[in-house]
Amino acid sequence: MHLTLTVFLLLLSAGAIYWSCEYFVNGVEWIGQRFGLTQNATGTVLAAFGTALPESVVTFVAVAFGNNPASKDIGVGAALGGPLVLATIAYAVVGLTYLSLGPGQKMRWPAVMRSTGDMLARDQRWFMCIFVFKLALGLVAFAFKPWLGIAFLLAYGAYVRKSMMADGECAAPEDLEPLKLRPHAEHPSAGWAILQTVLALIVIFLASQLFVHRLEDIGPLLGIPAQMVALLLSPIATELPETLNAVIWVRQRKPDLALANISGAMMIQATIPSALGMFFTPWLLDASLLWAGVVTMISIAGLYWFIRRERLTPRRFAMFGLLYGLFGIGLLLTARH
Repeated sequence: MHLTLTVFLLLLSAGAIYWSCEYFVNGVEWIGQRFGLTQNATGTVLAAFGTALPESVVTFVAVAFGNNPASKDIGVGAALGGPLVLATIAYAVVGLTYLSLGPGQKMRWPAVMRSTGDMLARDQRWFMCIFVFKLALGLVAFAFKPWLGIAFLLAYGAYVRKSMMADGECAAPEDLEPLKLRPHAEHPSAGWAILQTVLALIVIFLASQLFVHRLEDIGPLLGIPAQMVALLLSPIATELPETLNAVIWVRQRKPDLALANISGAMMIQATIPSALGMFFTPWLLDASLLWAGVVTMISIAGLYWFIRRERLTPRRFAMFGLLYGLFGIGLLLTARH
């Protein structure tokens, strides 16, 4: 495919994802409000499940129906690459977007951390425990390993239950923008909110697939090895919905929802794709995947350290994006050997 057309389709699909994310975040907020969910539960459970669903489906198709080892490797790579992008680039985007706002557009950062600090600390603890176990299983081979996939599903179920029971504030109707499908309705029904959210998810899924495939095409056109595209660029594409949701919510003065969406999506990525990998592949990690896991753990441990000491600022959030560059350098060095 010609380079110009490939770039055009990349930009077109990215625009479609951003546009549909506008509808998604609007719809999911109204669903949370209609069902009396807290803001944190709306972000960590509803929004996270919706935005992580497309890449989880891709992982399932790759590992369950892939007819060659390369397809299964893609699925395993997605289970490691997704959390890496969320832990570095997505969190960094929250900080960068916040810093780009004018003084009158920002919530005060101490207020943001008061409302989200406990939730973020809890999610990072859950994630680190599950992720270390997930990496350790990738180093050994034994007969009953596939059965351990059930443990990851149970862990996510426990996390959802904990999130839904946590204290927090619910959004008032007057604090929400009108539902885009029913702009003149002051109190749109849950059915309309669900319909808008589902339609937005369908567009996100289709546009994400176009984006990923065109990204795969652009690698050979630019002389980038396919493995580099799969490990370095494709995860950015699959996590684009969460990243763009962060931009939208921070610009709407709702950084707490942006952070909840990312941390909740990370919990999904740490459990459901991992369970699928256990069920359908040997789940043995090579050097590049282990390096991705190490960088992810460095990022999450650093975030947790700053949160517990109440030193996590937008600028420090932005700095965690540099760790993805560190991952890229290590990946290139690994490939040479």
